[in-house]
Amino acid sequence: MAQDLQPDPSFIGGVPKPPLAFLPEPVGLFQTRARRFAFLAGSNSLAPYLTFLAALTRLQARLAAMLPPVAAIAPARIAQAAQGAMPPIDRPALADDPGLGATLDGLLEGTAELDMPEPARLALDAVRTASAADRQWLLANILSDHIPEDSAAAHLFAAAAVQVHMARLAATLTADMLVPVGAGLCPACGGRPATSSVMGAQGVENVRYAACACCATRWNEVRVKCLCCGSTKGISYRSVETVDATVKAETCGECNSWVKIFYAVKNPSLDPIADDVGSLGLDILMKDAGLRRGGFNPYLAGY
Repeated sequence: MAQDLQPDPSFIGGVPKPPLAFLPEPVGLFQTRARRFAFLAGSNSLAPYLTFLAALTRLQARLAAMLPPVAAIAPARIAQAAQGAMPPIDRPALADDPGLGATLDGLLEGTAELDMPEPARLALDAVRTASAADRQWLLANILSDHIPEDSAAAHLFAAAAVQVHMARLAATLTADMLVPVGAGLCPACGGRPATSSVMGAQGVENVRYAACACCATRWNEVRVKCLCCGSTKGISYRSVETVDATVKAETCGECNSWVKIFYAVKNPSLDPIADDVGSLGLDILMKDAGLRRGGFNPYLAGY
């Protein structure tokens, strides 16, 4: 019996079209990231800070496993967002969400038992005694990808809570229902990327994925493109290492900004958040060059 063969729209030019997005698996995400922080602390001048972040991330993993399930986003909301090329997660509406507030409460309780640098301890005490309105202000700043320079340490704890809640919320979505929402914007929540990576996993070899700083969704972006303004002109790369660098700064001559790009195809252990902190030397190099950092990472605020 003859079959009516139709071309596969995901197969273009003999190469499968890469998925738009990969959604997070929260517990595994934070467990893996905690191990990476701990590994980086073994050979980095930021060892005390990285060791603290490893412990904080292990707490995030425990919270992701222990907290009550988050309410999934309504299918109608997801469909409506897709029709309007909008992200289904409404970030501004989360600042006063009881679930996020409970996540912050749990994180503050667990963090009190962790060893940490003195500035972080003072910031933790300030957040623990803050009013509900002040806590909501901290959360709203993280959800808008904005951290005032004079309160960076306090925002670190709010950011850790937002990461847990947002990753759990993103995990309730279906990747196939997401659509592109704009250059350098997460299709799940509309957030900014921390970094991007050239992948090495089977099926997405040498394909670039940006990583959301808040919900941890990864989404496909053009390989050579500014994640801040969307330009494909005037793109160049800089690194601290001179040979075979796995971490580079992708710079844009159009908007004078830069975002780190990791080459996971060379080192699959690279983590979008942990290795961003671990490669602070590149930030110093780029700051001296007078370029604006475009990647959002609350753990690097103040550096």
